[in-house]
Amino acid sequence: MQELSPNPKDLDPIETASRDEIEALQFHRMKRSLKHAFENSPFYRKRFIEHDVHPEELKSLGDIAKFPFTYKQDLRETYPFGMFAVPQSRLVRIHGSSGTTGKPTVVGYTANDIEVWANLIARSIRAAGGRPGDMLHNAYGYGLFTGGLGAHYGAEKLGCTVVPISGGMTERQVTLIDDFKPRIIMVTPSYMLSILDEFRRQGLDPRESSLEIGIFGAEPWTNAMREEIEQAFNMQAVDIYGLSEVMGPGVAQECVETKDGLHIWEDHFYPEIIDPVTGEVLPDGQMGELVFTTLTKEGLPMVRYRTRDLTRLLPGTARSMRRIEKITGRSDDMIILRGVNVFPTQIEEQILKCAGLAPHFQIELTRSGRMDSMTVHVECTPDRADTAARAASAKELSHHIKSVVGVSTSIEVRDPNAIARSEGKAKRVLDNRPKE
Repeated sequence: MQELSPNPKDLDPIETASRDEIEALQFHRMKRSLKHAFENSPFYRKRFIEHDVHPEELKSLGDIAKFPFTYKQDLRETYPFGMFAVPQSRLVRIHGSSGTTGKPTVVGYTANDIEVWANLIARSIRAAGGRPGDMLHNAYGYGLFTGGLGAHYGAEKLGCTVVPISGGMTERQVTLIDDFKPRIIMVTPSYMLSILDEFRRQGLDPRESSLEIGIFGAEPWTNAMREEIEQAFNMQAVDIYGLSEVMGPGVAQECVETKDGLHIWEDHFYPEIIDPVTGEVLPDGQMGELVFTTLTKEGLPMVRYRTRDLTRLLPGTARSMRRIEKITGRSDDMIILRGVNVFPTQIEEQILKCAGLAPHFQIELTRSGRMDSMTVHVECTPDRADTAARAASAKELSHHIKSVVGVSTSIEVRDPNAIARSEGKAKRVLDNRPKE
């Protein structure tokens, strides 16, 4: 295995700059970005005036708290191009969400935005242990989803050889990994589990594969799943974070030498943690909702964008920039079951503790009368498919969930491969409760 820790000479100077230098750059860029948003985005001009605030009022980084939040709903209500701060003719690319829950959110990039994005993905891949000349198997989806093209441009910027396979065609994915011998894979963690299943179906030992580094993102995943993947493939599994409204993947990256949370690339994104109910800014170290202000984006600047991701800010370690703790939940995917807050990643952690259960699951929510109920549908492993083994695994999982999460739940242990596989972000929760 190649040396994973980077040569300090290869790092961007800002990655090892002092906090004073980082904050001075942030303040300079924040002033310019707020001015750009106010002068060129009709949405932000109106929003700032409504809240009686002006870019000139920013006298310190902390003054950003005077400015109003931006919400995902704002992008839906201004669909398609109402939040852009440059003419459409200056945009070189448009991305967007699937729009499965309403109108899609649409984001746009100038040529400079694409250049910044590629450089930050390159920085992220290098932090994960990637090097120029590495072959990178890119199984993120291409198209309107930001993952595929974002990873692709950044990998090429670093000097990697990119295999742009996108998602799906799992049998072919494994064949190409076996034949081409890539060192790095970028993919959602849930789809990596499908690739693992296919390795085993083909009779291939995943530990003998060429893969040394997996860069996983686009959905919350646990340290237990990290361990599962690392043990199965004999690889390093690291986290990448991003969201299309702020840029796409590459907003923050876990460094392979520490694997202790994700360093935010603070030269381009200013983070805050707020109380998700009151909106109050919380001090570093406290758990809350992550909020971002973009510092260099031209096409779609974002001021205090509420991500709904729950985490906390921590001091830098492998880099000078602050870290966020691994995100394992979102305020909008939290299940409230009989007064208890439950996140899908909590269920995943308990499944991975149980022998005889595979890490493929879905949570089904139903209601009988006034009482909500939760059923966890999970697969057995092929060697534990008999009735007695399934019953024992179900009993063990039910006990773990009750003891750790604090809710009673039904467990349905299904056949191997019975749970629908995801080729992108996994759909973990089926809410079949009647609509109010």
